[in-house]
Amino acid sequence: MSAFVYTAVRSPFGRFNGALAGVRPDDLAAGVIEALLAKAPGLDRAAIDEVVWGNANGAGEENRNVGRMAALLAGLPTSVPGNTVNRLCGSSLDAAMIGSRQIETGDADVVLVGGVESMTRAPWVLPKPGKAFPATDVTAVSTTLGWRLVNPRMPKDWTVSLGEANEQLQDKYGVGRDRQDEFAVRSHRLAAAAWDEGFYDDLVTPVEGLARDEGVRPDSSVEKLAGLKPSFRPDGTITAGNASPLSDGASAVLLGSERAGTRIGLEPIARIAGRGAFALDPQAFGYAPVEAANRALARAGIGWSEVGAVELNEAFAVQSLVCVDAWLEQGLKDAELVNTRGGAIAVGHPLGASGGRILGTLAKVLRGRGERWGVAAICIGVGQGLAVVLENTEAAR
Repeated sequence: MSAFVYTAVRSPFGRFNGALAGVRPDDLAAGVIEALLAKAPGLDRAAIDEVVWGNANGAGEENRNVGRMAALLAGLPTSVPGNTVNRLCGSSLDAAMIGSRQIETGDADVVLVGGVESMTRAPWVLPKPGKAFPATDVTAVSTTLGWRLVNPRMPKDWTVSLGEANEQLQDKYGVGRDRQDEFAVRSHRLAAAAWDEGFYDDLVTPVEGLARDEGVRPDSSVEKLAGLKPSFRPDGTITAGNASPLSDGASAVLLGSERAGTRIGLEPIARIAGRGAFALDPQAFGYAPVEAANRALARAGIGWSEVGAVELNEAFAVQSLVCVDAWLEQGLKDAELVNTRGGAIAVGHPLGASGGRILGTLAKVLRGRGERWGVAAICIGVGQGLAVVLENTEAAR
């Protein structure tokens, strides 16, 4: 039995402290669930076998199991179970992988997957003291991004900042500042063009008056980015302009078996043909999508030469470029097949939502270009990567 993508939707992605700053993450998630199900009005909500939801935080208004909370807030029957997955940046892609396995094994026919993150509203946390009533001050720790309350037994090389980890990638692979800035400008240019052409109109549902991704800068240029100071090393190459920003947003994807199409009331748009996960040293996380995608392609039974579209989450320009360079060496036909509608540097990267975004975008890109095979891939902090291969059902006929 195969698992299929039937439809997808996401919120606009808002800037940190931007237009979505006042929206709770559980409400963001509930909103995209409602918008997704509005695309399948004939589907009996009680026929949804499972909600699998991605979220990287869980420490605040997510209430730990935001998948269940969002399903209830969206008005799904209380009989529909809900689960929350945390694989950091890959959480919602992992949710789709889990949901597709449930369908393939026959445990489910219809699974609603997705993810959410409000990086603006991520709380500060206080560690519990070892003894009651300490006389010393306690520091509140931000849960917005990165390592927190690190176990002292973790090797120092593993716990460098995400930015420093990517500067190390640059040291290893020699991807200079100019090339990173050019890649970032391309991301903004393609995202702006996609919005102007209406590509995102049926993929994005407005929230709180925000109708477009808030971080896209159509006027971005290499000259402007060249004026930004390095963010992680005095002589570094990574800046706020060639890395993804802190963001708020949610995404949702409706998965089902082939036989579920009649109940959903839609034709499937893509088949999940392969999945891959890979892990390596935590500080090398940016390179992990390379092998994750290779594994997904092997399980789909195809090679890079057959791939017609790639959606790679742009955590940093440098890690995106080293991944694309590796895939070109392995047979990817053209770097221009990657992120043809812009990427996370422009659109934003709300951690728990990005996997659902790239999956939904890939399915639509494959349809629009008439390509049969595509890859959605994402790097994940602490040394992991995930990838999914989609087959365009229209092109497969």
